[in-house]
Amino acid sequence: MKVRSVSAMVMAVGLALFGIACGNSTTSATVASSLSVNGTAPVVGGTSQFKATATLADGSTQDVTSQATWQSSDTAVATVSSAGVVTGVASGSVTVSAVYQTLSASDAIVLVP
Repeated sequence: MKVRSVSAMVMAVGLALFGIACGNSTTSATVASSLSVNGTAPVVGGTSQFKATATLADGSTQDVTSQATWQSSDTAVATVSSAGVVTGVASGSVTVSAVYQTLSASDAIVLVP
């Protein structure tokens, strides 16, 4: 009987310490409150690195270029890689968009020869 009581007591103390440690954690989930996309339009035949920046709930910013999902509104004018590299294909206007978490942002650019 004493073995069960001691085991239960050790378990209760361990869970209490675990709860205290988790309750005092200074880390929090990285939740973005806004997203921005910026870059320079490449010339036709050239490339340009675009960047996605998330503003976090605490007001700090984070480069999320590699975590974002990228898209071009017109791949006949420009393509965009999964790393945010935009390649100019033809003259014209195109919108480069990124999605991170539940947020999206875009940058309208004009490509010239």
